[in-house]
Order: sequence, then C-alpha cells, then structure tokens
Amino acid sequence: MVSLSLSPGQAHDLSAIPDLIEAVPEDTVLLADKAYDAKGFIAALVERGVCPNISNKRNRKDPRGFFPSLYKLRNAVERFFGKLKHFRRIATRYEKRADNYLAMAQLASARVLMRRL
Repeated sequence: MVSLSLSPGQAHDLSAIPDLIEAVPEDTVLLADKAYDAKGFIAALVERGVCPNISNKRNRKDPRGFFPSLYKLRNAVERFFGKLKHFRRIATRYEKRADNYLAMAQLASARVLMRRL
C-alpha cells in the first residue's frame, strides 16, 4: 500500500507526482484534467503501463489523442469533491495533520454516500 502525503493547499497538483505515479495500478486508465498535461508526467505513466486519458492544454504544440466520452466520467468524481467541500472542516483544512484530515474526509465521504441510500 502506498501512503500519500497531504500537500499544502497552495501547492500545485503536479508537486505530488511521485506519490501519485506510485499509487496508480498498472494496466489502468488514468482520467485527469488539463493540469496534469505535462510531458514528464505522461511519460512516467506510460513507462509504468498506465494509459493516461488527459485533455490537452491549449498551448500544447503536439496534441495527443484522448477519448472525450471516457473523459466525461471525471464529472462524477469532480461532483463528489464538490460535495465534500460543503463540509467546513474539509474545505478550510482545520485538521493540519494528514491522518486527522484523512479521517475527517472519510467521515464526510461516508455521510455523502449515506445520503444517496
């Protein structure tokens, strides 16, 4: 099991790349937004055996192909994170320790999922 660290709120998503690459299982498709459209990140994923389905940035000189229909599945994940941010402790990061923050995120996730039932 790979342990992920809690990055600062003002840090860019790409700063967590080494942990993220280790956490993605081989032979899977990674759905990510344009922020992850970096040559080094995509090359590391392909080398590991992961198929990245990442939308191209506008300023990309050599556009890669991707599946828009598969990319739309990200919407469910984005909506879930939006619901998590309705919990004040999660949105404002009251919990400074990573293990406490993870516990609060798990509690909030359980509450969101119980509302669906």
